[in-house]
Amino acid sequence: MRTPVHTDLAPAAIGPYSQAVRAGDTVFLSGQIPLDPATGALVDGDIGTQTRRAFDNLRAVCEAAGGSLDGVVRLGLYLADLGDFAAVNAVMAEYFQAPYPARSTIEVAGLPKGARFEVDAILVLG
Repeated sequence: MRTPVHTDLAPAAIGPYSQAVRAGDTVFLSGQIPLDPATGALVDGDIGTQTRRAFDNLRAVCEAAGGSLDGVVRLGLYLADLGDFAAVNAVMAEYFQAPYPARSTIEVAGLPKGARFEVDAILVLG
């Protein structure tokens, strides 16, 4: 059984997908880019600002699913420039603590709306 998760505290989906889908105690979170949920606009600022906004959006969806970032077991990080790797790591350390989620980090040719960073996740509840 799949149950969609939605919150107005994160940007609305910009395509035919859910912000997240719960299957049992596992929640699969769609990618979050640094969009302001109130305006739908990409936030201004450096990679740190963009990364924080994306993680804030991810946290809002986790909470809407009944969990928190502490329950995230896997992250996918997508960077428009791997030169931003150290800055993204520093911001991630503000949001997560040991034991850290498993993670992949991938440089991509482009992201929606010209974002420099995107994150998706798998959350386990309970």
